[in-house]
Amino acid sequence: MEGNTIEFSMYLIFTGAAVLATVALYARQAMIVGYILLGILLGPWGFSLVSDPELIKDIAHIGIIFLLYLLGLDLLPQQLLRMLGEALQITLLSSVIFWTVGFLVAYLFAYPYMDAILLGAVLMFSSTIIGLKLLPTTTLHHKHTGQIIISVLLIQDLIAIIVLLVLQGYGKGGNLLMDIVYHLGTLPVLILFAWLFERFILIRLIQRYDQIHEYIFLLAIAWCMGMAQIAVLMGLSHEIGAFIAGVTLASSPIALFITERLKPLRDFFLIIFFFSLGASFNVGSVNQIIIPAILLALIGIIFKPLVFRWLLRIAGEKDSISREVGYRLGQVSEFSLLIAVLAVESGFIDHITSNLIQLTTLLTFIASSYIIVLNYPTPIGVTNKLRQN
Repeated sequence: MEGNTIEFSMYLIFTGAAVLATVALYARQAMIVGYILLGILLGPWGFSLVSDPELIKDIAHIGIIFLLYLLGLDLLPQQLLRMLGEALQITLLSSVIFWTVGFLVAYLFAYPYMDAILLGAVLMFSSTIIGLKLLPTTTLHHKHTGQIIISVLLIQDLIAIIVLLVLQGYGKGGNLLMDIVYHLGTLPVLILFAWLFERFILIRLIQRYDQIHEYIFLLAIAWCMGMAQIAVLMGLSHEIGAFIAGVTLASSPIALFITERLKPLRDFFLIIFFFSLGASFNVGSVNQIIIPAILLALIGIIFKPLVFRWLLRIAGEKDSISREVGYRLGQVSEFSLLIAVLAVESGFIDHITSNLIQLTTLLTFIASSYIIVLNYPTPIGVTNKLRQN
């Protein structure tokens, strides 16, 4: 069948993504919403033009590897330490609150204990894509509001990495505690190897051939994928290896160049990833999950901003800043989608709970995007006053 070929699938994905991304922008939405909806429309539960999402799932996974790699490249240890004080306390306290509320909601709807634990966890994270893509460049780099948002998102991302480690340990079966201890033991070994290799080999190659951009581009990809594979050989995951590869290069003068060159490649694979999520979404399960999904989404778009605003006000921030930061962080994260995928693969949750997480995330993306675009400066603002790049 033609719809099962990779060439035809790529044609459908990127042509359709261009169309729905245009619609999303006109509707003042993040383009990621269009990618997920396209997957639902063209997947097995829609028109079945891409009848086997598994065909592109492995390709899509590369997008997550690059996402973690670039996240690591943006994580300057010295910058994070400067911004940690207030943000660390706020992020940890808010995470505990959101996890508790999410767990209680799942418990009230009689979800299994393990599912309730994970549903609480996915509520802890806010979207890096919406949080930063809808933030004007001037605010992102030069204003206190941007510093707070970046700090909170970075700490949340680090917590998400820990959750991924736990899920990976669970997926291997056996003694979960021993697996986690093993992973925590191999992690420093991988970090030490990455640091030594970067300092004595990688950085010297970069310094010697930094004028040959094609070579630097190739080397950056090789470093990312190589560390991802080494991590797997050590019993960790591709994502953890890619993240460490990025962190070790973050302090290099070439880090910004690598980040800018790899963003289009990351976006290429992320489009496929979010499409595959939509294509694998079971539309037939909506009747089972719609009520808890709406309730969890309301927690994300209403309760989360209130909690962030309250904690920031206690920390001494102005009310206007606290309110804006709260609304910009008032949604569920794309990391929650990744966690849902890995949780199903590891057997931690079933597909129904995974679909609940996906639907909740999509609802918060849509609602949060509208709230931000209608009230705060963004690159896609509805008025000239609010439209800032």
